[in-house]
Amino acid sequence: MSADRLAALEARVAALEARLHAPAPAVPPAPPAGSPLWALEGLQARVEDPGAVMLVGHVELPDGRRAQWQLGAPTEDLLGTDWTEEADVLVALGHPVRLRLLRRVLTGAATVAELLDTEGVGTSGQVYHHLRQLTAAGWLRAVGGGRYEVPVARVVPLLAVVLGGRR
Repeated sequence: MSADRLAALEARVAALEARLHAPAPAVPPAPPAGSPLWALEGLQARVEDPGAVMLVGHVELPDGRRAQWQLGAPTEDLLGTDWTEEADVLVALGHPVRLRLLRRVLTGAATVAELLDTEGVGTSGQVYHHLRQLTAAGWLRAVGGGRYEVPVARVVPLLAVVLGGRR
């Protein structure tokens, strides 16, 4: 690890420790009911400029599992890090067949046989190739018996990436 990266890491740890020992801020009032930007208004009320980014969601999947998830980071932390560290995770989503497979798994398909019934996914060898890529990146996991699932902790981030891709 270079001296610059080590110094940057030490500075980030010191900032986190300072936040940990700082007095808790007063909780601002909730945004008005019915506001279409209630989540944004709540974030702005809690975080000073230059701001922050937050992903949050709650989802009930067809198989009954519930995903409730929240992750946020200050803007300066996001802009100050090397984004290439996330490249493998994002590259795994960069293929239409992998996105079809993930959607099918989220909507109830779990086995390779079920996934092979998905239009446009190719041969069983191609499906296994894509499943390996998605599993290596953490978007899928094998649960035994030739079955796959999207880990609960990855459901909301996956849906947020898809939502973020909309124009």
